[in-house]
This record gives sequence, C-alpha cells and structure tokens, in this order.
Amino acid sequence: MIELLQFRHSPFNEKVRWALDLKQVPHRRRSLLPGPHMATVRRLSGRTHTPLLRVDGQAIDGSARILEWLETRWPQPALYPAAADDRAEALRIQQWFDEDLTPRIRRAVLDALLRQPGAFANVFGDGRPALQRRAYAAVLPLAAGLIRQGNGIGGPDSVADGLRAAEQALGFVAERAGADGYLAGTAFSLADLTAGSTLAVLAQPPDSPMAGPLPCGQDFAALLQRFEGHPGIAWTRQLYARHRGARRDFDGPGPVA
Repeated sequence: MIELLQFRHSPFNEKVRWALDLKQVPHRRRSLLPGPHMATVRRLSGRTHTPLLRVDGQAIDGSARILEWLETRWPQPALYPAAADDRAEALRIQQWFDEDLTPRIRRAVLDALLRQPGAFANVFGDGRPALQRRAYAAVLPLAAGLIRQGNGIGGPDSVADGLRAAEQALGFVAERAGADGYLAGTAFSLADLTAGSTLAVLAQPPDSPMAGPLPCGQDFAALLQRFEGHPGIAWTRQLYARHRGARRDFDGPGPVA
C-alpha cells in the first residue's frame, strides 16, 4: 500500500493529495506535526521534507518528483498537457511556484499563525483530539524559532516579501487564466493543480481539504481578509469547485474522490 506522509493544510502536501484523489490511487495518509515530524521523515528519506510517499519500502519526497512518478504509473486523467508547448508552460509554472512563489508566500502564512500558537496548532493538528492540539500549542513557542529559521522568516522584510509574492501569484492566475479558466492549454493540468494548491491557503475553498478549522486566529484572519476581494481568490475557489472533488482530508486508509 502506498502511504503519504503529510502536513495538513500545506500547499505542497495538498498538491500531492489532489493528484492522488484525481487519479484514484489507493493509499494511506499519515498526518504529522511540524517540528516533531523531523525524526520520522529523516529516518525514511534522509531529509525533513513533506510530502513524502512511501512505496514498496522506498521513499519519494518533493511534490514535483511525486507527481512525475504518479503520472508514469497512473496516466489518467493526465496532468501533463499533451501539446509540447502547453506541457513546457505547465512545467515552468510548477517550477516557478514550487521554487519561488510558494516558499515566499509560506513565510507570511506561517508568521501569522506562529503569532498565535493555538491557531498554528489547530491548523496543523486539524483532526487530532483537542488535548493533543493544546499540548502541541503549549510547546510550540520552544520550536517557533526553528520553524521560522527553517522557512526563511528572518523578520518583517521576509514577511513583506511573502505578501508581495501572494499579490504576484494572485495577479498571475487572474490575468493568465483564459475563458476556460486554465493556465496552460485548454484543460485542467499540472499548472492549475500547483497554483490552486498554493493559493488555497489564502482562498480557503469551502468544503475542501484546505478549508481550515475555525477560529483561525486574529493574525491569520487578517491575512485572509487582506486578499479576500482579489480576482485570484475567486479563480482558486472556482477551480476547487470544478476539479477538487474531495471535501475533507483523512488519516489512514480512506476514500478517493
């Protein structure tokens, strides 16, 4: 059985969940908590990145690598456009988001959540018993510095840069999406999957695995409100309504969309 080790409400992890659901790949999920996850993931892959896919004793980490692996074994529905130009553009958009926009946006998101440990614990501990979430929130201030350092949150400038990246990403999808709503070609593709997963953190699409628990904390709520009226938020929610299918996340073996 394939097993996905993941964080809840994280764009790179959502990207892989979405692909697994679309392709109806039988699998298990194990949700980890940021910080305590490091020993588990390092033992399996030698690194500390999620998502991580365990397949026949092997570990595949990194959302782009996992999606490439899935596409070769479950080619339908295809996420890589058939036309060479569209495929190249979809891969370019994925790389741009994965390596530039998403890590920068994440700094602003994590900064807002870390300001209220209870909110951080509720988001990443979503689905766990309340006692576990409260215990995680209690120890989180001890790990907050490492989380900030590991994600490049060096101070106000890095957070401001994350806000600029969010504006850039939202502006890109609003401008690029054609009449059909897609970013590369005329069908849903890797480009839409990648951009949508990243922006879902800000759009909070209702009835989806990225709809976070409430209340979400004053600082994170203010971050969401900052972008609420942006056309890129509307694009993300519409994309989810049309293509996400799954309404919630799960742990252990579970249904696929």
